[in-house]
Amino acid sequence: MREGAAARRQPHAEAQRGVSPRAMSRAGAAPSCRLLLLVVVVVVVVAAAIVGGAEGKAHNYEDALQKSLLYFEAQRSGRLPHSQRVAWRHHSGLTDGLEQGVDLVGGYYDAGDHVKFGLPMAFTVTMLSWSLIEYGGDVAAAGELGHALEAIKWGTDYFIKAHTKPDELWAEVGDGDTDHYCWQRPEDMTTSRQAYKVDREHPGSDVAGETAAAMAAASIVFRDSNPHYAHLLLHHAQQLFEFADKYRGKYDSSIAEVKSYYASVSGYKDELLWAALWLHRATGRADYLDYVVDNADSFGGTGWAINEFSWDVKYAGVQILAARLLLRGEHAARHRSTLEQYRAKAEHYVCACLGRNADGGADANVERSPGGMLYIRQWNNMQYVTSAAFLLSAYSDYLAGAGEAAAVSCGGGGGEAVSVSAEEVFALARAQVDYVLGTNPRGVSYLVGYGSKYPNRVHHRAASIVPYKHSKEFIGCTQGFDHWFGRRSSNPNVLVGAIVGGPDRRDRFRDNRENYMQTEACTYNTAPMVGMFAKLHRMARQAPASTAAEV
Repeated sequence: MREGAAARRQPHAEAQRGVSPRAMSRAGAAPSCRLLLLVVVVVVVVAAAIVGGAEGKAHNYEDALQKSLLYFEAQRSGRLPHSQRVAWRHHSGLTDGLEQGVDLVGGYYDAGDHVKFGLPMAFTVTMLSWSLIEYGGDVAAAGELGHALEAIKWGTDYFIKAHTKPDELWAEVGDGDTDHYCWQRPEDMTTSRQAYKVDREHPGSDVAGETAAAMAAASIVFRDSNPHYAHLLLHHAQQLFEFADKYRGKYDSSIAEVKSYYASVSGYKDELLWAALWLHRATGRADYLDYVVDNADSFGGTGWAINEFSWDVKYAGVQILAARLLLRGEHAARHRSTLEQYRAKAEHYVCACLGRNADGGADANVERSPGGMLYIRQWNNMQYVTSAAFLLSAYSDYLAGAGEAAAVSCGGGGGEAVSVSAEEVFALARAQVDYVLGTNPRGVSYLVGYGSKYPNRVHHRAASIVPYKHSKEFIGCTQGFDHWFGRRSSNPNVLVGAIVGGPDRRDRFRDNRENYMQTEACTYNTAPMVGMFAKLHRMARQAPASTAAEV
């Protein structure tokens, strides 16, 4: 069997990343009277989660944080450092870019394969950086700041290499089709390492914009510890944003090879707004905020009502960052009315997760599994769970910082608006994190290596084959399928810290290597959890002993 044959040729296919009809909708849907029903559903769902598999168990968020950062070391491409802690990995991809005359060694493999996809890699780094911007003190208090900075720098070092000219960015290394017909360790890789770029004639505003966002956010992270590096990152970020804005176009129109894997379904306008907001946060320059305000309507920033946040669809993140500026008063008077529109759409996302939107009926709200998990779609649903948890937590912090009167207004339509406190918003975020860690009907931790019960057959080439240091004998393209892929036993290497695709809409999960829709993990699943685990660890330490079991 060749990894599900033709079906596996689209490992991150439309079901995972596409913008579903439920995901994005213009404002002004028909009023609905389902609010009461939705509230009842929320109550039932919360109750179901409480009586789930890990009832009464206090999670060890410090352990989860430590493990989450280990995962990024397992995903490293390039020449591994002496400090490498994941010992079953070794050097790989050492000739990346050689054919094109450019050094593209390094970066991350995004999932269980060996293609380096620029768009999800950049989003991963943006979310790791945002985690440290919001919760860096908590990460440091847990003793993990060094490892977190290393995880970010492994990505940004690669982006510096990949940004070879002001108007040129290498956006992919490797070929998805040939890669997915092989089951090899990265150390044995025989598949194509063709590299693909975007430039003036072949634009890619989405991948350039996201890379600009990642480098701008990372520049904030390194500002104190490594100011020279932070300045270098900001320089690249500004150049990339100018390139993305001046030469507009979707990167999957310039790089056909990416369409079957990470197509830019939402387009590039959300990434341009996203990058501008991160550059504004990094520089404080008013012209970046002017850009976000002036393009709010034409780019959909104040038009799209969103139910998901992902490597492809950034609108909810854009809207929450814009709402932060409003709540903190960090804007000029001319920006206020537009920022209020951004906040209204940000709160649509929050209310959708809470199940509190009345306008638009069920499609205006995120579905829940019986165990309380937010459910967007079948393929790798956990990416939406972890990103939602982070956005909800960040927004609850922004509300709390704005004062006692700040709250989310949910409802709309013919019914009366319901005021939701910052505490209730965060409670949902924490419930999603706890679901990932095992507070669910199956009692399974979907963070690999955490707890006593977690997936053992993760769909991951390197983890599923004997470690290179134990057996340097070459494993060929089909040999990996014949000798390793079909084994029913657990993987020989535990992919510690990976968050797999997770269960379906009814909390069902099948731990099978061939079940890649549920057992493959991605870097952008784990990245938002770094900040969440750190924050929850700090809260657990501060909580009185009598309430520890509830934390």
